[in-house]
Amino acid sequence: MEQMIMCEVNSCKFNKEGVRCGAPKIHVAPHKGRADSSDETDCKTYEHV
Repeated sequence: MEQMIMCEVNSCKFNKEGVRCGAPKIHVAPHKGRADSSDETDCKTYEHV
């Protein structure tokens, strides 16, 4: 089943047209051990263009 993962990080090599993530796998971790909001997470899949 295909999922649409949205990404607005233009400097990531997986960012595709329409702010879609084209990475084969996504790894998101809490920023400091525990996340209560999306602002407190880090995308470990990020790779600079």
